[in-house]
Amino acid sequence: MNSLPGRSADLLVRYVRPQALRVAVLMVLLLGNIGLQLLNPQFLRTFIDGAGSGAPMRTLVVAALAYLAVAVLSQVSSVFETYMSEQVGWTATNRLRADLTLHCLRLDMAFHKEHSPGELIERIDGDVTALANFFSRFIVYVLGNALLLAGVLVVLFRIDGRVGLVITGIVGLGFLVANALRNLAIPHWMAARQASADLFGFLEERIGGTEDLRSSGATAYVTRLLLARLRRLLRTQRLAGVVGATAWQALNLVLALGLAATFVLGASLYHAGTSIGTIYLVIYYTGMIQQPIDQINRQMQDLQRAAASIARIHQLFGFRSALEDGPGAQFPAGPLAVDVERVTFAYADGEAVLRDLSFSLRPGAVHGVLGRTGSGKTSLSRLLLRLYDPVTGAVRVGGVNLRAARLTDLRERIGIVTQEVQLFHASVRDNLTFFDPTVDDERILDVLHDVGLWEWYETLPAGLATTVASDGLSAGEAQLLSLTRAFLAEPGLVILDEASSRLDPATEAKIERAVDRLLRNRTAIIIAHRLTTVRRADEIMVLDEGRIVEHGPREQLLADPESHFARLLSEQPADGSVPVADGPVGLASNAS
Repeated sequence: MNSLPGRSADLLVRYVRPQALRVAVLMVLLLGNIGLQLLNPQFLRTFIDGAGSGAPMRTLVVAALAYLAVAVLSQVSSVFETYMSEQVGWTATNRLRADLTLHCLRLDMAFHKEHSPGELIERIDGDVTALANFFSRFIVYVLGNALLLAGVLVVLFRIDGRVGLVITGIVGLGFLVANALRNLAIPHWMAARQASADLFGFLEERIGGTEDLRSSGATAYVTRLLLARLRRLLRTQRLAGVVGATAWQALNLVLALGLAATFVLGASLYHAGTSIGTIYLVIYYTGMIQQPIDQINRQMQDLQRAAASIARIHQLFGFRSALEDGPGAQFPAGPLAVDVERVTFAYADGEAVLRDLSFSLRPGAVHGVLGRTGSGKTSLSRLLLRLYDPVTGAVRVGGVNLRAARLTDLRERIGIVTQEVQLFHASVRDNLTFFDPTVDDERILDVLHDVGLWEWYETLPAGLATTVASDGLSAGEAQLLSLTRAFLAEPGLVILDEASSRLDPATEAKIERAVDRLLRNRTAIIIAHRLTTVRRADEIMVLDEGRIVEHGPREQLLADPESHFARLLSEQPADGSVPVADGPVGLASNAS
């Protein structure tokens, strides 16, 4: 379903059909309200004609009370109708937000490199919010107001055929004008939604880099960029609003002509002997047609906005991950072997960052990986986690080709600890278990004790239920929490990616003790920034420009004064980091 009607129907069926009972109640309320609106003017005619003809006071009081009772009942019905429509709209949009979020979380890293978190927030929340009215009221209101309009025209025909014909012609002309102008605004609303997404993406990135921007004196520059994006948003939304209002204004003009024609017909009927009450009824019903036509037109305008969001939502659902789940393969229990066979890897539209890479790591061994910035160390860890697939070659963990495994199975068996720790605004328990309620509290407490966080835990006012404030934790505490996550997952392979590169020596020593416990009976790959962190490694691999320039047992390389590893150790700075040197390796010290 690539057309707008097809995409719209697809969303309605998927997210509104499960609420069929609510929609049915909403329809009953709407139809009841329509009947009340058609009935109430009849009491006015009775009152007006009765007052003019000298009817008994009792008749006038009954007509007035009936009019008030129906008016109150109509308002009560409208309140319940609004409540029910909001229930339908919020339920549908929340389910759509959840589905879009899950879909984005399942997409590969290449997608997330191209789309900033701020842009995705706007597309998942902003675009979906624009559909709230579409889900809750569009079909019901269009159908309901069409029935109200038909009822008014039937009543007018029964009063006088000439009036019915004139007003029917006016209504038809109004819809022709509105329909001719309706689709003009859709591309403008799409541009406005994209401008809004770009703004949110810009804000997310700049707010995340507040400290760097302030320290470099770039706040004025960023403010100018922000103003440029705000101006673009203003221009696109203003243009979309003006174009979208054109149909509404044209329709109002047509309806004004219809009301003028009604006054002329009313005067003619009066001179022909028609009662004042009946003429008032004609004018009242003619005025009523503006409400359903206006409502239908507003729904069409909302559909213009919704059409842009529907197109962008389907576009987002249309993105597919380049990483497809394999048929499934069973990973062995315990430590996992690692085999990398002639792997070449490049990011999208870039040069290869790993070239013909091959090595093996036996179960339970610890592998140290060294290299300068850009050598491919972190890219290797991403392949092991299958955040990307190699261009050529194969990666096997526990004897299983990663392309044959299910992603969830793979990532349950591999743990990673990086220098950047992402904490959520949630409880300690949820941060450690990634919101998994099945993890036993006793297990969590045992691991906290093992990693050296027990004293910190005892200071928490609500224990595991304490909400984590990321700015209230030291770098060491955050890193130990990250290690706790890895412990709880009980992986067979652990990847430490520069896990202690930003810590002071005392804190690093505490982390190292926790790492020693973590690596027991597990295979490990340590991507090192400080050479001291690979002292526990059984084997050392040195990368340069995506190739292995040295690989062997640590003790053997250490005993060879001509080895790259021995030279790096002899030249290391006082902090133990990889030194800056003129050789093929050691040119820089950060991960890549």
